[in-house]
Amino acid sequence: MSVTVRVPAKVNVQLAVGAARPDGFHDLANVFLAVGLYDEVTVTEADELRVTCAGPDAGQVPLDRTNLAARAALALAGRRGIDPCVHIHIAKDIPVAGGMAGGSADGAAALLACNELWQAGASRAELLAICAELGSDVPFSLVGGAALGTGRGEVLTALDIGGTFHWVFAMAHHGLSTPAVFREFDRLAEGRDIPAPVASQDLLTALAKGDPDALAATLTNDLQPAALSLFPELADTLAAGRAAGALATLVSGSGPTTAFLVRDAEAAALVADALSACGTCRDVRTAAGPVPGATVIEG
Repeated sequence: MSVTVRVPAKVNVQLAVGAARPDGFHDLANVFLAVGLYDEVTVTEADELRVTCAGPDAGQVPLDRTNLAARAALALAGRRGIDPCVHIHIAKDIPVAGGMAGGSADGAAALLACNELWQAGASRAELLAICAELGSDVPFSLVGGAALGTGRGEVLTALDIGGTFHWVFAMAHHGLSTPAVFREFDRLAEGRDIPAPVASQDLLTALAKGDPDALAATLTNDLQPAALSLFPELADTLAAGRAAGALATLVSGSGPTTAFLVRDAEAAALVADALSACGTCRDVRTAAGPVPGATVIEG
């Protein structure tokens, strides 16, 4: 018996970052939007816990118990007294180490799949609590749609969205470590007063109205200077997207994937073609959002 869960990528339309906390994390005001790039995670009964992965960048995915999908299975099994003997297979299409929460998505998907496979009976609240233990972005991968994440990003408030937003994503030639980007943020911020992170009301209004022009005027990512400091070539990709007609550009999350907000699917195709031709990125994808979070599609 097996269960397959489909789970989307995310883009941060606002990422406001506070000063480092004593525990090493940062308080965030993190506005998530789930977009239609997906991993599929299949969990099958097996003799032992093992992880396999196929798809773009699969060679970069850890296949041991540090993988968030394996950690999710172990966490649920531990709570329920279940032997976590499952084969977890990840069909990967979300960029790896790209700032689009691919690993977090796999953790949320494996958790939901194991709950179904084992008939463990965990409630939505319990699943979200386990997600929060696994990582800051994991709860949103379970929920999807659009949400404001506070705390370190794991405390979610669902947001109303008045329409569909169209995006182009450019994948860089190599990844960026999220902890390294936060360390660079701290270095760049040294000696400055960092205000408490707050969601932009103008941005929330633009989302609620489904207005891409208004959203374009309010997109922000406090980690972008740190990502550009570590990976200066990203500036060339951002400039190419602007020149091709994107309404707004930004680094997605901690990067290095760059995101381009466009007016519609036709504009997305034009910007994608220009980015593909510019030579500064290894792959270009188009997607729209919001879309649902982790969803059982088989089993």
